[in-house]
Amino acid sequence: MSARLNAAQPYALGLFRVVVGLLFAVHGAASLFGVLGGATGTDGGTIDAGTWPGWYAAVIQLVAGGLVLLGLGTRGAALIASGSMAYAYFDVHQKAALWPIQNGGELSVLFCWSFLLLVFTGSGAFGLDRLPARRTAVAEKPAAERVTAAA
Repeated sequence: MSARLNAAQPYALGLFRVVVGLLFAVHGAASLFGVLGGATGTDGGTIDAGTWPGWYAAVIQLVAGGLVLLGLGTRGAALIASGSMAYAYFDVHQKAALWPIQNGGELSVLFCWSFLLLVFTGSGAFGLDRLPARRTAVAEKPAAERVTAAA
C-alpha cells in the first residue's frame, strides 16, 4: 500500500498545487476586478488601486496564485505568497485575538502553510517547472544515447 501511495505522491502534490494556486488567484481576481462577488466587504466592488496593503496583496494573490497554478516558478511564487499571508495574519488578524478561529485568520494561516509546503516540495507533477528540466536532461545526454528519427 505504501509503495502505491509513494508512487502517486507527485501527482497528488501536483493536484494540491493546482487547487491552492487556483483558490489564491481567484481571491486576487475578485479583489482587483470585482468578479465572483468582489472584494470582501465591498458588496461586489474592488479594492482601490494602490491602497496599502489590500491592493498589493490582491496583485500578489493573482500573480503568485497564477504562477503556482501553472507550476511555473513555483518555489519563488510560493515563497512570496506564503510571506504575504504571514503578513496578513500578523498585521490584520492577530490584532483581534490570538487564535485564528477567534480572529478570522484561518484562511490566511492555511494559505501561508500550504505555500510554505510548496516552497520545499516544488511543483510536483503537471508543473511547467518540469519542462525546462526535461529539455536540459535530454541535451546533456551523450550523442550515442540520443535517438533520432529518420526523415
